[in-house]
Amino acid sequence: MGLGAYSLNDMVKNIILWVVIAVVLMSVFNNFGARSSRVDNSLSYSQFLDSVKAGQVQQVVIDEHHIKGKMQTGEKFRTYAPNDLHLVDDLLANGVEVKAQPPEEPSMLMTLLMSFGPILLLIAVWVFFMRQMQGGGAGGRGGAMGFGKSKARMLEQDQNKVTFADVAGCDEAKEEVEEMVDFLKDPAKYQKLGGKVPRGALMVGPPGTGKTLLARAIAGEAKVPFFTISGSDFVEMFVGVGASRVRDMFEQAKKHAPCIIFIDEIDAVGHSRGAGLGGGNDEREQTLNQLLVEMDGFEGHEGIIVIAATNRADVLDSALLRPGRFDRQVNVGLPDIIGREQILNVHMKKVPAADDVIVKYIAQGTPGFSGADLANLINEAALFAARENKRLVSMADLEKAKDKLIMGVEKHSMVMDEKEKKMTAYHEAGHAIVGKLVPEHDPVYKVSIMPRGRALGVTMFLPEKDQYSASKQKLDSMISSLYGGRIAEEQIFGWEQVSTGASNDIERATELARNMVTKWGLSRRLGPLAYGEEDGEVFLGHSVTQNKQIAEGTAVTINEEIRKIIDQNYKRAEQLLKDNEDILHSMSDALMKYETIDKYQIEDLMDRKPVREPQGWDDVPPPSNDGLKVDDKGDKISNKKDGPSIGGTAEQN
Repeated sequence: MGLGAYSLNDMVKNIILWVVIAVVLMSVFNNFGARSSRVDNSLSYSQFLDSVKAGQVQQVVIDEHHIKGKMQTGEKFRTYAPNDLHLVDDLLANGVEVKAQPPEEPSMLMTLLMSFGPILLLIAVWVFFMRQMQGGGAGGRGGAMGFGKSKARMLEQDQNKVTFADVAGCDEAKEEVEEMVDFLKDPAKYQKLGGKVPRGALMVGPPGTGKTLLARAIAGEAKVPFFTISGSDFVEMFVGVGASRVRDMFEQAKKHAPCIIFIDEIDAVGHSRGAGLGGGNDEREQTLNQLLVEMDGFEGHEGIIVIAATNRADVLDSALLRPGRFDRQVNVGLPDIIGREQILNVHMKKVPAADDVIVKYIAQGTPGFSGADLANLINEAALFAARENKRLVSMADLEKAKDKLIMGVEKHSMVMDEKEKKMTAYHEAGHAIVGKLVPEHDPVYKVSIMPRGRALGVTMFLPEKDQYSASKQKLDSMISSLYGGRIAEEQIFGWEQVSTGASNDIERATELARNMVTKWGLSRRLGPLAYGEEDGEVFLGHSVTQNKQIAEGTAVTINEEIRKIIDQNYKRAEQLLKDNEDILHSMSDALMKYETIDKYQIEDLMDRKPVREPQGWDDVPPPSNDGLKVDDKGDKISNKKDGPSIGGTAEQN
């Protein structure tokens, strides 16, 4: 039964429940309303007797103790009579026409409702709240008897329209899973040769790289049902529920085989056993044990392929990764420049683009972006264009969206005084000039003193290609450029006027130097050895140390080597800025005038030429570089392998 049928059943049950509640409430209210209306007398009994004796009453109708009647004047009345044995005699004696009628008996339905209505109401309310506490169930399969049912949502073949054409930027990953599609289409092709397709595939990669989309594409290409569930959906506060849901999920999948089960964020349930509380009786561990049994093939689920996704494969239980379970790992990493261009082309089909849009340029300017980041970039560009009532998304809109995602939103409302703005301009110019002059540094792309995010200014750098490693010379150059801003402040304004804006630059430069010494073996004195104070994991808020502390003498040597690297690069940056102080003044003046200068204006300044006016996109030649890198004050160096690195300006306190 599909998702639609389950939803229909759930809706019908809810309607019946609320109809029963409404009928019971109406019957109770009607009953009380009827009683209250009877008690509302228009005449007291004594007034009624006085009227009878005075000959003012013409006719009465007696219904047990309830009396309705009509005066000689035609006015109607009603009253309630006590147990008066002489009432009828008095009425007849005074010439009153007397009629009597039997009491009104309630219908059988009303009798049943009055008898059992309150009980039914209590039962209905109890069932309703039990369903709410138990979270219902996927497709209406919850309720008091469905607590242990699977919450997996199923997409039928005709509901899943995603194919490999909708997945871009991960060609290697698609090649890895193509044989799964072939197996689901024609299993006999493999079975006649004794071959078995991997029972499970684990997709590993950073968030937003398209792991879920790729899993759906496998089902879409093979045209098989697709069950999807999150790892957290298995875990409940009651022990045994998760294991029951695992069993039910595989039973449902068995009925729809061949099919695909996709478990997102499997690390929520597949974490290594023994690291938590409760030992083997822990609910999460019982759920994991049941998952291991189901995937082990004790009861063959032929035609069922389990695909899971995580960005923390290192914390998964080793039994989950052994052959026969998740015996294939598919790495879905961040896309390279070609992959980014393919992803952008997919998303650009959804927006009307102007003729000046160069997708390759945007791909070059977004290293370290995932597929989700690129989709967000296109959306932000469309929003920029809509705000200006444009009909097409232009290259300028895409550039503004890219700058917003990398550097933050421009703070036009933030006003800096002239002195602080001037200091920020010299700070950014110091970064740009040193970065331009040191070897192997990424070319300067853009410098701005427009406040963005936590930064008062930004310096962006363009790498010439996607980068997967860095040489010692490049790392030294990065440290020099990071100190360029602080050195420029001191050189122009003096030691007493140096600001706190370089705090993040100093932190990142020190971190680079420390990694060069302790992780990357780039110190001749200490050699190619890894030094770390501790290498453990956090358990109940405490760090579990697995390596011994560094010896005191070694720690002193490490600090001396870090100091040596910092001093050498600081002095180099200082000398470069002294030799090119005229360029420093010129670039600062240009920033004060334009607030943002591009790479063409920076080239003019470095060649000591007059600064040209800012160029529009129609005047910019097509790019030939392969990637973008950013240096921005106020943010830490990105952990993305080929992503932006930042070095910047005065930071807001």
